[in-house]
Amino acid sequence: MWDLVYDLFPKISQALNAFLRGFLPGWGADLAVIVLVVTVLLLGLAALFMVQTWLERKVIGRMQDRFGPNRVGPLGMLQPVADGIKMFTKEDVTPLRADRLAYNLGPILIIVPAMAVYAVIPFGKGMVGADVNIGVLYLVAISSLATIALLAAGWGSNNKYSLLGGLRAAAQIVSYEVPMVLSMLTAVMLAGSMSMVKIVEAQGGLFGLGWYIFFVPIGPIAFLIYFTCGVAEVNRAPFDIPEAESEIVAGFHTEYSGMKFALFMMGEYIQAFAVSAIAVTLFLGGWQGPVLPPYVWFGLKTFSLWFVLMWLRGTLPRLRVDQLMAFAWKFLLPVSLANIFLTGIGISIVQILTK
Repeated sequence: MWDLVYDLFPKISQALNAFLRGFLPGWGADLAVIVLVVTVLLLGLAALFMVQTWLERKVIGRMQDRFGPNRVGPLGMLQPVADGIKMFTKEDVTPLRADRLAYNLGPILIIVPAMAVYAVIPFGKGMVGADVNIGVLYLVAISSLATIALLAAGWGSNNKYSLLGGLRAAAQIVSYEVPMVLSMLTAVMLAGSMSMVKIVEAQGGLFGLGWYIFFVPIGPIAFLIYFTCGVAEVNRAPFDIPEAESEIVAGFHTEYSGMKFALFMMGEYIQAFAVSAIAVTLFLGGWQGPVLPPYVWFGLKTFSLWFVLMWLRGTLPRLRVDQLMAFAWKFLLPVSLANIFLTGIGISIVQILTK
């Protein structure tokens, strides 16, 4: 039944390209389709950001016996719109002695990689921006650019609190990237490919709900390591040391206001959603599942992990910086290395038995 859905988006793209070639050269039609797809993606991510902020404030409010937003619109649903208007109209203040190039580059560098990640995430069969055979490598490379953005923001602000927050962020991201990449490598080894689409297709068992997570003990360990490192990568509680308000005011974005501050927040939220989407793709079967449409399954799985992120933020206290770094280097790294070793042994045993 869903074959028509699978083919729908490629057919729409081909039909639009054919229409544009009627009055544009070939390269112009291809460029126009790319611009249109990118525009739709940007508008979709902006809408997703608004939904995330409202949903998180409502969910955490309930967890903490509060109402959350309830004044602007029904159930406070227009609160993100009011917040957006406020950000657009607030004065954009730049510190007098700031390094203006680094200061202005920070918000741009944080939002561009956050959006570029979605180019290789398959939302359904045929619903992927680019099915490249090095998709996992692309994700690792593009997401690491966030470190430069936070360092630029901290250094360019000419503020000791911002600098401290930027350095903490760089140390945290670099530390947790190592076990995160090793955990992603487990899924790559099991699927035999770096293509995000092929990794999803390799998880066709158990009604498409993702057999990697049930591949005992390799799958659950790799999933937990990736998800933990992903939370740390996007500075979410309990790993929000770069923004520790009780210690360093607001960290690397202390000196930012207006839309520049909003870009930092948008980058954090859509990166956090991307972490959930990548976890679903690598370990939970991606878009696959019974009865429901593929994109519905992908959305349900991804928002379930996003709910876990909200749950963690609403309940867990912040770690100390020494605890945070020790957890990455002394626990997650050895466990992820051991997990890769077990994965290699398991694959070798399966290959021997199937010969």
